[in-house]
Amino acid sequence: MNSMQGKTQTIRKDLPGQIVLVLQGGGALGSYQAGVYQALHEAGIEPDWIIGTSIGAINASLIAGNEPKHRLARLKEFWKRMEQHPVWNLRTAFPGFNDKLAYWSTVTHGIPGFFRPNPLAHAGDSYPLGADHAGFYSTAPLENTLLDLVDFSLVNRCAPRLTVGAAHVRSSQMRYFDSRDGELTVKHIMASGALPPAFPAVRIDGELYWDGGILSNTPTEAVFDDNPRKDSLIFAVHLWNPVGAEPTTMAEVLNRHKDVQYSSRIASQIVRQQQAHRLRHVINQLAARLPESDRSDPAVRELAGYGCPTRMHVVRLLAPQLDHETHTKDIDFSPSGIMRRWDAGYAHTRSVLERKPWVGEFDPLSGVVLHEHMEDMPMAAE
Repeated sequence: MNSMQGKTQTIRKDLPGQIVLVLQGGGALGSYQAGVYQALHEAGIEPDWIIGTSIGAINASLIAGNEPKHRLARLKEFWKRMEQHPVWNLRTAFPGFNDKLAYWSTVTHGIPGFFRPNPLAHAGDSYPLGADHAGFYSTAPLENTLLDLVDFSLVNRCAPRLTVGAAHVRSSQMRYFDSRDGELTVKHIMASGALPPAFPAVRIDGELYWDGGILSNTPTEAVFDDNPRKDSLIFAVHLWNPVGAEPTTMAEVLNRHKDVQYSSRIASQIVRQQQAHRLRHVINQLAARLPESDRSDPAVRELAGYGCPTRMHVVRLLAPQLDHETHTKDIDFSPSGIMRRWDAGYAHTRSVLERKPWVGEFDPLSGVVLHEHMEDMPMAAE
């Protein structure tokens, strides 16, 4: 065994269960997630299970679909391809203006490796595009990018396990596609990121799916509902700020509206899960106090089956708000925006790993423990 393998095994021994990486949707904000993974990777921590929605599903596929030694390079290559460079460089004369040019370039021309305009979408609201093409943009370039950077034969080996969320168009039901339960293809990743009306729905097994973020943008619920449950250390990576000041301008209203719409409802989810898991621990301890003769009774065994001794530590990482960001931040594919969010994810995660909040004494009846890390790192001047 070499020293690196020994170090990795020592790190894993100190972690409380399986490592789960939960990645929220948020377009260009997803570069923060890449920084989070870089910090984990450099610490010798590779996820056992990755769950993603939208851009989170894309980042997740880049990790799950490559060998550990290639994962960071593939993430860097993907985000390099996502950069939007305006034709004119006016950074010196008009600070910040380049980012505005990048925004309008994205809207009008798309991103070469991600999406391109669909001219027929402007032919009229009633123009028959067909369900598979009804979107303002085509995501065919993204399909080519993913097929270039992701090895789906590795994805389907389930090491790590990959789960992506998508919204079933006809029923409004959330669907989680899981490599443990069936084969995943590029179409499953595309479906998870098919945000309407910008992108068309993606058809899988005859059914249409949209971006899972319109129903559940932070799919932590998939971990809580898993069967069988396992002791877990969950890194829940959030891109939208659930807390913000009262908006006083229309620009602030638009920005805050997106944060409210897409920020996770994990706070209420956690409260419910803490209550449910506490009851499971109570049942488990009560069952242990029963005489053996009672525990062998079939009815008692059935009731005791509702108990559970597992504990899940949830580390919540929140992307910072950059200076002067607006409601267009999720399509801010400017090199500076990508870099600054990536660096923030890296810094935040390194800070958490140094603190190890999951180490210590906890209430024995607590099945879900939340660790917050929501501080903004200082942003470098552009």
